[in-house]
Amino acid sequence: MLHIPALRLGKPYVSLEKTTLVHHVNGEPVAEVSQISGVAISRDMSKMALAKKELAAIPIRDLFAMYAKAADIFAKGTIAIGDQEQSFDDYIRCLSSTTGSPMVFCRRNAGKVEYVLRNVEEVINGLTRGLDLNVFDKTYAVQDHRMAAFYPTTDAFGAILPSNSPGVHSLWVPSIALKTPLVLKPGREEPWTPYRVLQSFLKAGIPASALNFFPTDHAGAGDILKLTGRSMLFGDARTTDSYKNDHRVELHGPGFSKIIFGEDCVDNWKSYLDEMIECIAANGGRSCINVSGVWAPRHGKAIAEGLAERLAKVKARPWDDANAELAAFANPDVGVAISGMVDEGLNTPGAVDVTEQKRGSPRLVRDGRCAWILPAIVYCDSYSHPLATKEFLFPYASVVECPQADVLKKIGPTLAAMVLTEDPVFTRAVLDSPHIERLNIGPAPTTRLAWDQPHEGNLFTHLYRQRALGFGKRNAAAV
Repeated sequence: MLHIPALRLGKPYVSLEKTTLVHHVNGEPVAEVSQISGVAISRDMSKMALAKKELAAIPIRDLFAMYAKAADIFAKGTIAIGDQEQSFDDYIRCLSSTTGSPMVFCRRNAGKVEYVLRNVEEVINGLTRGLDLNVFDKTYAVQDHRMAAFYPTTDAFGAILPSNSPGVHSLWVPSIALKTPLVLKPGREEPWTPYRVLQSFLKAGIPASALNFFPTDHAGAGDILKLTGRSMLFGDARTTDSYKNDHRVELHGPGFSKIIFGEDCVDNWKSYLDEMIECIAANGGRSCINVSGVWAPRHGKAIAEGLAERLAKVKARPWDDANAELAAFANPDVGVAISGMVDEGLNTPGAVDVTEQKRGSPRLVRDGRCAWILPAIVYCDSYSHPLATKEFLFPYASVVECPQADVLKKIGPTLAAMVLTEDPVFTRAVLDSPHIERLNIGPAPTTRLAWDQPHEGNLFTHLYRQRALGFGKRNAAAV
């Protein structure tokens, strides 16, 4: 059986306490993962200032070259994992086996991580909006005859990571290029991707002291958030709510992403079915940018019927099936509980699971210890219905009717939205809306991201702050 050690200042650490990861199909052990205590985390965090200095001394162009090597290692190479070695294909198989995400999803999401590794200069140019990248070597630069100066907000960047989708790891990957050491707490079922990225960094020449992999418990995760000056946290609302007023923590919680029809396009809703299906069902519906609500001024029932007709054809398939469209739940009890939440919501009058009616069978599918939830399109007769504003870890969307004049007042926080309109007045209203973060106007699915435009926070502005800087005449030559 594989053993995944912790990485303390880049060095493998085998602890007495370990957790066992099992295969989601048969329950057989796949790997043991060493656990780190809060005491060890505190001890290592005291060394992050030195790690920061070591990383800061490397020219950013050299870091970009190391990233290119790391991309090759991540996508094509073999890394050390305990006392064994792991190829990319082995990694994909292990990742799928413990998370329940089908291998075809795992390969696709690994491609997102590889892209960021290989194109980190492009990504950072997007994050900084074309700032002269020499600023990371000198802390200042003169650009277009203007001074630009920044200082780091922290000696280390912490990330409390999820298990639901490997693609999210692309969000923290640029931090080393931004000259900030990493402290990662992996999701319980998904240590594979962060560990492989860090090992790829090590083989590419990134200083070991800047790379920390801390599998730990809930208390240990709290220690990482407390001891790192800046961090990101993934989780549901119960997890993220307690940090919503902490500026040091970038939150990645529920997205409540939406499709919004304008009056001018809603009569032609059938022509947008392909884009709507992608918004709802891509990546098995497990991303915060998957749509969980469709808002239209009319034709709500017809839209729900059209979506349900298409999504009712989705089937539960094994993890190694190249045509898989859904992820199984590694813990089947979670699938049972989530489907139960939908049923509980349907007990409130005014909502119907249209997909279940079309399919003629329950949305929850069990096979041995595996559980899947088939897509659910729920038509709600009011946007105030409890299910109209819910989000779940499977392809789920409510469909509601709301007048165009009211929709932007009623949608609430929306991480990503596809707004289908060509009306310039409504378009301007949408552009002015403070409720939408990532905005696609026209048939551009919410699941298609541009890496130079972050959809949830900006890692550069999280890790650096701008300062006013001036030089006296005696120091003018330094500029």
